[in-house]
Amino acid sequence: MTTTALPRERLAAPADLVAALEANIARVLRGKPGAIRHAVIALCARGHLLIEDVPGVGKTTLARALARSIGGSFHRIQFTSDLLPSDVLGVSVFDPKSGEFQFKPGPVFANLVLADEINRTPPRTQSALLEAMNDGQVSIDGRCFPLENPFLVMATQNSEEHYGTYPLPESQMDRFLLRIRIDYPSPADERRILLESLGRPEDELMRLDAVVSVADVRRLQDAAERVHLSPELADYIVAVAGETRRSPHLAVGVSPRGQLAWRNAARAAAMAEGRDYVLPDDLKSLAGAVLAHRVIPASPVEAVARSRQEIERVLADIIDRLPSPG
Repeated sequence: MTTTALPRERLAAPADLVAALEANIARVLRGKPGAIRHAVIALCARGHLLIEDVPGVGKTTLARALARSIGGSFHRIQFTSDLLPSDVLGVSVFDPKSGEFQFKPGPVFANLVLADEINRTPPRTQSALLEAMNDGQVSIDGRCFPLENPFLVMATQNSEEHYGTYPLPESQMDRFLLRIRIDYPSPADERRILLESLGRPEDELMRLDAVVSVADVRRLQDAAERVHLSPELADYIVAVAGETRRSPHLAVGVSPRGQLAWRNAARAAAMAEGRDYVLPDDLKSLAGAVLAHRVIPASPVEAVARSRQEIERVLADIIDRLPSPG
């Protein structure tokens, strides 16, 4: 099925751009509006997205569909145990004709980079993404090379598989604006997928046209940064972060960078809803996705899934206990 770009006059408002983008992605990732919205929020907030889920639920489809929907460049990196930093960033190669070293960009030079199974590569290669994700540039042989704008890293890791993996360190996790799960579709959506999907998922993706441009995405990012956050909501963010630091269930609470990430995600969510101001519900709805991977439980548990569930429960208790403005 081929999508058609909407007339430009209908895409004047940021919320219309977001709606067109989400509707286009939903053509190939059915029944997952929440995951699609989180991916768009990460893009509009100039952040990065970590998807932690089992294989086959649409992680790669989401990344490819988002890239095609904005008409941006896309590179997929399969992270393995033998992957080197130069395989991600690029390498300087000696050119005998000029007598100089020429930089050959790696796959990180794209608008959207899919870091597939990022926890299957050693920490040295994982850390190669830190500067790119934080500063939008890479440093090779004493030279800095700016990355594409917009730039989004969408990383995946299989939460149920732990053999041959290298857990992401806290500093790496903190570079992701959101950590989400896609989960299985509902039975009704699975039935619809079986009946309506005529060919391979790759064929459907190739038929997706761009409905917004990379310039539109930059406009969305600028619009999100102009969304108003009231002083009362700023106090609420600080109060929640303070509670996480005092909680006996958490060894490490939310950092100032985590607070900024929560604010930025809430601004993008408000913009997607057509508002120029943040509501308490914008913050509450994103608390788990933004904050859960930025804190550490006080008592380590063996199962990663149990640890995540415990952290999300503690955060939910704090959010429920603290009164929100308005």
